[in-house]
Amino acid sequence: MRVLQVCAEMVPLLKTGGLADVCGALPAALQSVGCEVRTLLPGYDAVREGVQVSGTAIDCPAGPDRQPAVRVIPATLRATGHKVYVLESPAWFRRDGGPYLAADGTPWPDNALRFGALGRVAALLGLGLDSSWRPQLLHAHDWHAGLTPLYLRLLAAGRRPPASVFTIHNLAFQGVFPASAMAALGLPGSLFHMEGVEFHGQMSFMKAALVYSDALTTVSPRYAREITSPEQGCGLDGLLRARQAQLTGILNGVDYDIWNPATDALLPLRYDADSPQGKLAIRQRLGQALGLRERPQALLFGAVTRLSEQKGLQLLPPVLDALVAQGGQLVVLGSGDTAQEAALRAAMDRHPGDCVLCTGHDEPLAHQIMAASDVLLMPSRFEPCGLTQMYAMRYGTLPLVHAVGGLADTVTDCALENLADASATGFSFGDFTSQALAAAVRRAFALRQRPDDWAQVRRTAMAARFDWSRAARSYRDLFETLLNRHPDTASTPRAGASPVRSP
Repeated sequence: MRVLQVCAEMVPLLKTGGLADVCGALPAALQSVGCEVRTLLPGYDAVREGVQVSGTAIDCPAGPDRQPAVRVIPATLRATGHKVYVLESPAWFRRDGGPYLAADGTPWPDNALRFGALGRVAALLGLGLDSSWRPQLLHAHDWHAGLTPLYLRLLAAGRRPPASVFTIHNLAFQGVFPASAMAALGLPGSLFHMEGVEFHGQMSFMKAALVYSDALTTVSPRYAREITSPEQGCGLDGLLRARQAQLTGILNGVDYDIWNPATDALLPLRYDADSPQGKLAIRQRLGQALGLRERPQALLFGAVTRLSEQKGLQLLPPVLDALVAQGGQLVVLGSGDTAQEAALRAAMDRHPGDCVLCTGHDEPLAHQIMAASDVLLMPSRFEPCGLTQMYAMRYGTLPLVHAVGGLADTVTDCALENLADASATGFSFGDFTSQALAAAVRRAFALRQRPDDWAQVRRTAMAARFDWSRAARSYRDLFETLLNRHPDTASTPRAGASPVRSP
């Protein structure tokens, strides 16, 4: 089956978060279970530099008025050979700054047009723009590709379009723009209503995807349930409840070719479950490099994260004094919210030599913190899937998590019954409070006082596998189900009528 993946970032070309890890790993996993996958990406400089042109550029039909001309360049990834289409538009994608934000940290003012073009060109490819390869199914990821299924319906003009699947990586980021963007995107005003793309007086790329896709997925089973509730539905829970029959949770996987302490090239030493001595040696080297006091018996807590309301490190400052007093040390790699960073730094500054905050993006340091730490802190307020806790387990670092979303789906708490049957892999807490986090930290110290139990939990964690092959089979089964249902010929959505077509 031919599948076109549509996304805004992809490892190894460009990464701002877990979306890129997923979009980088999934195509190869799908290939291994019988899918032929290509990916459409915006033509950022980082993308252009990481691909080899493999075909003649394809001019795209003109978009709405005043939009720059775009074309599609067939290419292959230099690193993997994966076939991609690069959406070439220098005016939109070749500029200083990040993929979504300008250098001053504000969103690009033309993001609606930039990512609207991504969805429109994806739809054109789905309808035969490349005469040599036409996909049977389009798989769009997150709000940046959210207009893909809508454009498929609009541009099909009575023809049967390919099936569409939309994956929600984080419902909190919705691609919401002024209603005036509708005309600039060439979308008829008749779609601007509660059952269409309207969202509190504005238009939402995310909502468009939720309404017009044939099937919806999230990146963990529990998150698929959570987003149908007002607490985590971000204002879209009613729509998601209405589409619950088309909503599936598929847990993300881990690329163990990258995240493996026995082969990780970013570590100064290698180790595995049978010979874990290298973990202690890495911890000693990291401590020296970062200026930690030498305390071999200290329990080292690590965090590799964005500093944001979602990631939950605002719970940490009230816990920090007790963590150090109990014999702990802390290393955090992260940046983001300036107020949260300032509060965390102020708390850590009270414990020089025992707490270090590193800011910015440093991939080698991220791997070394993962390997050196005893416990990974991941107290997210909400977490669609999370990959870091799965990486940590492979490195023998026990995750300490808030039991939500993918964190609850992947980490088994060190409760007595789980210690008894050797299923425990970490620590979890229920209430999103500093007090609940502090209690979980105390439990980590208590387990460390039982070396045999600690060693067993670490072995179980290192043996846990969250392979992409499992996720790929689930996606393939979903894709096959859609294709076997033979959707009716598409028609243009009408104002006032629900445009949702059950697959």
